Amino acid sequence: MIIDGRKRASEILNSLQNEIASLSFRPKLVDVVVGNNPVTESYVGIKQRRSVEIGLEFVTERLPESISQEELIEKIILLQRDPHLAGLLVQLPLPKNIDSESIMNAINPALDVDGLTEINTQALYSGTPNYVPATAAAVIELIEAAGIYEQLNGMKAVVIGNGSLVGKPVAFLLKSKGAEVTVVNRSSGDIFEVCKAAKLIVSGAGSPNLLTGDMVSDGVVVIDAGTAESNGGITGDVDFSSVAPKASFITPVPGGVGPVTVAMLLRNTVISAKSIETKLSAETRADL
Repeated sequence: MIIDGRKRASEILNSLQNEIASLSFRPKLVDVVVGNNPVTESYVGIKQRRSVEIGLEFVTERLPESISQEELIEKIILLQRDPHLAGLLVQLPLPKNIDSESIMNAINPALDVDGLTEINTQALYSGTPNYVPATAAAVIELIEAAGIYEQLNGMKAVVIGNGSLVGKPVAFLLKSKGAEVTVVNRSSGDIFEVCKAAKLIVSGAGSPNLLTGDMVSDGVVVIDAGTAESNGGITGDVDFSSVAPKASFITPVPGGVGPVTVAMLLRNTVISAKSIETKLSAETRADL
């Protein structure tokens, strides 16, 4: 069965729209974009459309590729003075002359709805997350959609890729539910054997058609979180045509993890906005 990420994302966004409508202010989400990257522009456009649809104010702060690291940090500090700012994103990758880690850590953790600051990363891996990174949260959401989230304890799972946005947090979240997780990458010598033995496979390697039908067993659940450009389009890590017939559940690319990732990002933003609402209400009471 194909898991419809667009449908699940729509359900989440409808719920978030109702939550935003109940607030006393219009929350703002700012996306800082340095330079010009066509792939980045597409993603920013999707975030903007979905934000506006549910009632958020979305601002794209465009900065030249020539900006220095110090100037970018100053800009981030300035943007964060807005009392209605509920989320601040810095689009990656950044120019080579800028240290991404330093930029991420310039973001107030309360506004870091991407969950990439050191403080929020530590919170996640200590088991008390403030914000789960959006793609990892989307993967878990789709595992729930497949109906196996409550069955993860003892389940053999494989995570392909160990990146900070997908592989590493997904592996941690699956282990926290008791899954027996093996993390591999495209060059692992045992990738065929471990995938063949898995009931659940999550791939975030960004390597087109890495996972093929001969590598999986019947009934496997496959969540494809990998994206790469191929022949002018976007493709995933999974050779869908050969894997889908053997899978009990599988996500397509596009239309699977991607739409839910945006929804999870906006969910984090609404969580932040509700915290601001609580603070504003407390300040109002104090003034009475």
